[in-house]
Amino acid sequence: MTEVSWIKEALKQTGLNSGLLNVQPVSGGDINESYHITTQTHELFIKTHRSMPADFFNIEAEGLRLLGKANEVYTPKVFGVFTTESPERHGLVMEWIEDGKAPGRGDQLLGNSIANLHEMTHTSFGYSKLTYIGEIPQQNGWWTDWCTYYKRKRLRSQAEIAEKNGLLPAIRKKRVEKLLERLDEWIPGSDITPRLLHGDLWSGNWMTSSGGDIYLIDPSVFYGHHEMELAFTELFGGFSNNFYDAYKDRLPVDSEYNNRKPLYQLFYLFVHLNMFGEMYGSQVDFILKRYTG
Repeated sequence: MTEVSWIKEALKQTGLNSGLLNVQPVSGGDINESYHITTQTHELFIKTHRSMPADFFNIEAEGLRLLGKANEVYTPKVFGVFTTESPERHGLVMEWIEDGKAPGRGDQLLGNSIANLHEMTHTSFGYSKLTYIGEIPQQNGWWTDWCTYYKRKRLRSQAEIAEKNGLLPAIRKKRVEKLLERLDEWIPGSDITPRLLHGDLWSGNWMTSSGGDIYLIDPSVFYGHHEMELAFTELFGGFSNNFYDAYKDRLPVDSEYNNRKPLYQLFYLFVHLNMFGEMYGSQVDFILKRYTG
């Protein structure tokens, strides 16, 4: 099946078979092929992956729709998912968002958007089904205790993947076990509110439209401690003080945030270790050693 053929099939499956005018490959993140599609009636964005399971894009679509339910939180409109054959591929069709700028206000608007998102709450931590963080499946379920969920479904699960990948040498494994035994010394349990998180909020997963609105993309949604979201934004940078000031005006962080921030960053460092290899091992070890000696 040629490139144009499978794109036409994708449009047909999502009810957008209105005449294909142009196909332009574009940048679309670390793991997907992406295209800007022009039809007679729509400007579209298609992302596709040849090796991920069929539910990969269904879950992303569900996450985008969930984020979009928050007050004044914008996500691209999802038209649907598709599966083509010969070769088999799965993908997602969304509206095309023309990239723009919000001079001097972008990070402030983003801070308000994330605060709006975190005002969506739940009675439990986790999520109703398996999700993905990057290409890695993320088991969830519903939990009444945040520390237990974070320990079992986030840190331990990533450590187990690292061990299978040969990325958990004996000293690293020993420190992981020691940390997990003591995790409740730093991570709260049932005395915090489960808040809706984007789950993968780095600088490449938000954009400003040509109209000046902030759009969130590529989520890995779940309900958790909002400090975990902030901790990840600080891990690799790209967020200004305007972002944090706007956010904290709405949802202040606890005085213990800086003490547990590295423990929340540890999850994402394990994800990067499992996706990209030992180049992230020293950062994982630094945090483990800090809390376990």
